[in-house]
Amino acid sequence: MANPEENKHVAVFPFPFSSHILPVFNLALKLAHALPTSSFSFITTENSMSTLSSSFKTKPDNLNLYTAISDGTQEGHSYNPIEIVELFLQTGPENFQKGLDIAVAETKKPVTSIIADAFVTPTFDVAQALNVPWIPVWIPVSCSLSVHFYGDKIRAHVNINKSKTLDFLPGLPMLRVEDLPHDVLMSGTEKENVLTKTLVSLSWLLPQAKALVVSFFEELDPPDFVHDMRSNLQSMLYVPLFTTLSPPIPMDDDATGCLSWLDTQQAGKSVVYVSFGTTVVQPPQHELVAIAEALEESGFPFIWSLKDNLKGLLPKGFIERTSTRGKVLPWVPQARILSHGSVGAFVSQGGCNSTMEGMSNGVPMIFRPYFADQGMNARLGQDVWGIGIIIEGREFTKTALLNSLNLILVKEEGKKFRENCSKMNKIIQDAAGPKGSAVQDFKTLVDLISSP
Repeated sequence: MANPEENKHVAVFPFPFSSHILPVFNLALKLAHALPTSSFSFITTENSMSTLSSSFKTKPDNLNLYTAISDGTQEGHSYNPIEIVELFLQTGPENFQKGLDIAVAETKKPVTSIIADAFVTPTFDVAQALNVPWIPVWIPVSCSLSVHFYGDKIRAHVNINKSKTLDFLPGLPMLRVEDLPHDVLMSGTEKENVLTKTLVSLSWLLPQAKALVVSFFEELDPPDFVHDMRSNLQSMLYVPLFTTLSPPIPMDDDATGCLSWLDTQQAGKSVVYVSFGTTVVQPPQHELVAIAEALEESGFPFIWSLKDNLKGLLPKGFIERTSTRGKVLPWVPQARILSHGSVGAFVSQGGCNSTMEGMSNGVPMIFRPYFADQGMNARLGQDVWGIGIIIEGREFTKTALLNSLNLILVKEEGKKFRENCSKMNKIIQDAAGPKGSAVQDFKTLVDLISSP
């Protein structure tokens, strides 16, 4: 009998911006390895492909890469980041159909299902036209789904009081207006844009999906939230795709010297690590100055991941005065740093991947959220998981950061944060283990796309 998997051709479309592309590529890799006789076509824009160059060596033969769709920009024009995203979303279903046509012509197999980042909503229309399953992937923190499903209610019931709690959200009564992604409150206003409209459309698009893949762990989500989302969707599968779950960097990779420097620090979780990810707009100058002043006055050893072009904004002489106990570097191996036994606090914007890396390595966090789901991650980190605190006033001042560092690294409360990180890590390891829910949900996804 013929193997039904041999005729399967899965098209995978990432959202080619920010930190979205690599997790979706990780999913394509996992599926291609799990279904070696099926074909997978990863279709993206030319500009985004460089993001994946280091992952090509792990690519199996049944996963083909195509830079076959347009990002909507025109050569010779300059655009800001928001304009680039909007132009991409405005290219419409025909842009993605063009990518499919190229993949089908090369593989000589019709597409049997479409997996796409949930932000790439035009792929839903393509799937409908082809009459194949549409399986979106949710990369932000899973709880952020709720604010899109209940966006109308949020906009109707909240006022300008930023500290107002959203106690009508199932399982998420601790969330506040100030924690919400800005796009949620922009709908229907003069500030509404294409991305906002895209996110608003999710409340009726996602229930039509064959399944929604969520890059998270069910055990970390409030049960009432999980029950509510599952009542709104045909299927919700928890398949974590964080880069922190990828193979570690080789142990001899210490080009910056920060790992050997960490080895010289006193044991006991005393080092402060400061990083705001690769995509966030760096803090304004007055906050950068506040961070530097707090680090200098605190006396704690530190590593600060900061782009070279921003070092000129720091207080004059700061780098020289702190050179014996601190390192300011344009790039560092974050996962390796957080796993080092001397690191005791992680100052972060609260991105989903960074939060998972801090949590899974037992490093308490100081959150300063900026945009997207970072406010929700920070609220969950503080009030649900208990792995850190939101910086006082949600903005860096010297006093606020000094108080936060003292709380985590000196006071008795810091032990509780570390204990909670250890508990969360145990939950993650169990869920990702051979008998864990994440493994079972991935098997369900494999069965879904390989079924006749």
